[in-house]
Amino acid sequence: MNKWQRRTAEYTVGLFVVILVYSVGYDYGMGAFEGRRISFLHSLQVVVETFTTTGFGSDAPWESWQMNVMVIVMDLTGVFLIFLALPTLVFPLFEEALSTAAPTSVDLVGHVVIAGYTPRGEALIHELEAREIPYVVVEPDRDRAADIYESKTRVVHGDPESVETYEDAVSLEDAQALVADVDDATNASVALTATQVADTPVITFVEDPGMTEYHELAGAVEVFSPRQLVGESLATKVTSGVSSDLDDAIEIGDGFDVVELPVQSNSELDGARVADSGIREQTGANIVGAWFRGEFVSPPSPDALIDEQTILLVAGREEQLEDLKRLTRSEQRRRRRGHVVVAGLGVVGTTVERAIDESGLGLPQVTVDTDPVKGADVTGDVTDVDVLREAGIEGAGTVILSLPNDTVTVFATLVVRELSPDVEIVARAESQESVRKLYRAGADYVLSLGTVSGRMLASTILDEEVITFDQQVELIRSAPGDIAGRTLRDADVRARTGCTIVAVERGGTLVSDLGPEFRLETGDELVVAGTDDDIVTFAELVGDEG
Repeated sequence: MNKWQRRTAEYTVGLFVVILVYSVGYDYGMGAFEGRRISFLHSLQVVVETFTTTGFGSDAPWESWQMNVMVIVMDLTGVFLIFLALPTLVFPLFEEALSTAAPTSVDLVGHVVIAGYTPRGEALIHELEAREIPYVVVEPDRDRAADIYESKTRVVHGDPESVETYEDAVSLEDAQALVADVDDATNASVALTATQVADTPVITFVEDPGMTEYHELAGAVEVFSPRQLVGESLATKVTSGVSSDLDDAIEIGDGFDVVELPVQSNSELDGARVADSGIREQTGANIVGAWFRGEFVSPPSPDALIDEQTILLVAGREEQLEDLKRLTRSEQRRRRRGHVVVAGLGVVGTTVERAIDESGLGLPQVTVDTDPVKGADVTGDVTDVDVLREAGIEGAGTVILSLPNDTVTVFATLVVRELSPDVEIVARAESQESVRKLYRAGADYVLSLGTVSGRMLASTILDEEVITFDQQVELIRSAPGDIAGRTLRDADVRARTGCTIVAVERGGTLVSDLGPEFRLETGDELVVAGTDDDIVTFAELVGDEG
């Protein structure tokens, strides 16, 4: 029963009770004050006539003041009930009739069913649409389903825990996968329901990693905990910033790595143009691309300015990358090895706290949370200047913002940067749209939960060989497909897709020194770097064979 139907039922019951009370009162009053005995049915008729303003029949006029007062009250009650019915029943009825309702079923084959609609679901939908793979979202709330439908997203209004939804509404037995993305308990219920209907693989998300076992028992073939992965990645950014080791490097093979290196303020590279940086000459490493204030460019222009809000994506041998890392680090930051402030003790924040403790670097931490039950060192709002000062923001080396609301995270970044211009700010974003805002607000490194989740799903559903989920740039392995037989100059992958071929594995040997005349061959395995959107474009370029 929806809201309008519930209101109608309540109004009808209330109206019936009011009419019954007035009918009894009128029947009594006519006998007691007017001296006329009438039937109860006649009293009911008079009350209905009064409420509907159609007249009073033969009873008027009344001689007693009591009955005249009663009739006046009945008149006012009738008018009140009519005006009450307009905004409560009539107007919503017209709105519902004129609004666009979401469908209750679709006819699809080879599609992906998504139970729930979240930012990570949106990221998956983007990937599916780019590959022309059909999908459908199941949304239990009628109004929200209508809003999703009006945004041109394929959706059905249905209960994600109902057998009928998967049998009749979304044809689960014809789908290639089901993604459950509601909450931990509902996702387990969805998995149980879905496995009862069909053998379609079920993928679920968990906020609490401890729930993984129960989701697997419910029938999920894959259970993802992206918040834990994001927390571990953010912690690695902090520990690698203190240590000279390349803890967060991605090994491609044969000692060849790819790594993201944030450029620190007052480092040797801060303020240099790419052409004048001497990175290639001093270290031998190659710049694959760079993030400039949240926007990825590959390759960066020789005139592009490297500053404290630049993150370099570089490839090379371990010793080359270690030399380059020294150029990106600031002596001022290295001397300022203050404590780490962890703001927000949800799954991400507690994972960060634990990972830093387990790093063995002995970094002192101060935790901040609004909930006193979580046992933070400082209880309060991280956007409050007094709370930040109590956490020792002026002496902190790094602030990790693991807050569940992107708007609050952006504001907190502004406040922290104003209070401590030299502190390193590492932030988690809920959606990809907030990443650039956070960089503009002053964050040094941002990782989007939606991006990580989307890559996890893409690697499972789309059979992409994703090398890493928790970097700002996606790294995949791919066959050359339709560009086999061409040189890198002819293929022109960077110009056509925005991606960079970092290395090529051929016959068990990794080739990293790739010139423009290097020819791609069938059987090669390409290591490709790019943004999520660029990787989709690359997949289209190499075709189905890739």
